[in-house]
Amino acid sequence: MSGLGKGLTVKRCLTFATGLVECLCFAGAVFGWASLVFVLKTEGYFSSLCVNTTGVNATQVLDCSGQDEQFSLVFTIASFMNNFLTLPNGFLFDRFGTTVARLLGTCLYTLGSLMLALSTAAFSILLFPAISLLAVGGILFLITNMQVGNLFGARRSTIITLYNGAFDSSSALFLVIKLLHEAGVSLRTSFLFLCACSVLHLLRTFFLLPRKHIPYPLPDEYTYGITCGKSKTLSLEQTKDYGDAPKTREETLLNTDDPVKQEKSFRECLMSRLFVLHLLWLSVMQLRHYLFIGTLNPMLQRLTEGEPSLVSQYINAFAITQLCGVLCAPWNGLIFDRHKGKPRAAGESEQEVDLRASILSLFLTALQCVLFSVCAATPYLPLQYLTFILQVLNRSFLYGGNAAFLSVAFPSCHFGKLYGLVMALSAVFSVLQYPFFALVNGPLVNVGRLLPCSPSSTLSVLHCKVSPPSDPSVPPLKKQCDSRRATYALHCPQLELQMTFREAGFDDVHYGGLV
Repeated sequence: MSGLGKGLTVKRCLTFATGLVECLCFAGAVFGWASLVFVLKTEGYFSSLCVNTTGVNATQVLDCSGQDEQFSLVFTIASFMNNFLTLPNGFLFDRFGTTVARLLGTCLYTLGSLMLALSTAAFSILLFPAISLLAVGGILFLITNMQVGNLFGARRSTIITLYNGAFDSSSALFLVIKLLHEAGVSLRTSFLFLCACSVLHLLRTFFLLPRKHIPYPLPDEYTYGITCGKSKTLSLEQTKDYGDAPKTREETLLNTDDPVKQEKSFRECLMSRLFVLHLLWLSVMQLRHYLFIGTLNPMLQRLTEGEPSLVSQYINAFAITQLCGVLCAPWNGLIFDRHKGKPRAAGESEQEVDLRASILSLFLTALQCVLFSVCAATPYLPLQYLTFILQVLNRSFLYGGNAAFLSVAFPSCHFGKLYGLVMALSAVFSVLQYPFFALVNGPLVNVGRLLPCSPSSTLSVLHCKVSPPSDPSVPPLKKQCDSRRATYALHCPQLELQMTFREAGFDDVHYGGLV
């Protein structure tokens, strides 16, 4: 291997490693909300909403339901912004490239950390913009890092899912802040340190990532980032030498009008049944996870009868399990990539093989969500340890599989826009968590658990009839018809329990909805 080749290999490995650290330590911190809420309550945030009420035997009881509602509203808005603003962020990434998107993400993340550092119990209202800024800045880190998978073609899906798993595991950041707070480190100190870490994001932006995008497939000796004068000169000379030659591989990938590639337009991707049904699949399961995270703290308070030490113990256990997301996610990527390097059947395109390989991933994701929902609906405190494990496993498969599926089912030049649109529209769906809580605790208290059956049956039929992405140059997927039909039918079992509400006799257990 030449010196240039060795240098490129080292740089790519460094890019991968630093990207993993960035996603693991910063990107998805907002989803460790349950740990941060515990600290914020001890600091007196929104404590003015707690009122004295008369309980059993005329005793005075402190009712903090209003405080819980505000904390839940903060998370609801932040989770909505995290997903909904992924749409403009995806367009920004596709249009202006990596550097612009990361500079915006770094600014938002830094500003959110600074606002949290300056917030106090008297200025609890700062939590609303601060947590939302952290969420939006973090998702930009993830979007710009997923393209690193293009540097490792045979393990592309594995790296994409690994980064999504690291994104999930980064929710443990708030656990670290909680433990530091218990050890005497103030919230202000912790979040000021996060502000200072923005320097690391900037260094990585300019030295270890491209100004625009990492193409796929990867051209030979592809370079990126700020390099030494010699390498940069070579790159410029190569550009001049091939300036009048046919389009480069990167240009070909980015040109949807290329007669050879015949890539589908963004509109065709958007209107395909595959995209629409995938959107519904993601939205329903994502809503389930948001409901669980948003209600975890009050649910544990009820199951532990308000014992602070037990609540803290289970909150810590939940946060620690989130660290395992980075270990669970690659399993899904390996499922996607398990066929790489094997010969394809005659007349079978790479996209067809990739879609067929996704069958097992989709089935396992649906099965995990069913098991997770059953455990979460059971009012038995020790069982929640298993619930935490299933939740992080399913969340890792869900988000990693979503990104990997979009990357293999649609043209790479539309990935940012499609990923952003999927997350944005699923965010609109996730807003239903608040009215669902009102319905379950009101007129639908006895029948709410029966509602998922109808949409589940309907979507099962639709999934069975869905067609794969069509391309004028690729023959229909005739051989995979039966397998695909089974796949999309299995897309939907999680709907049976996605909106499962409290079982009869479990009136004290909150499942789904916000407090």
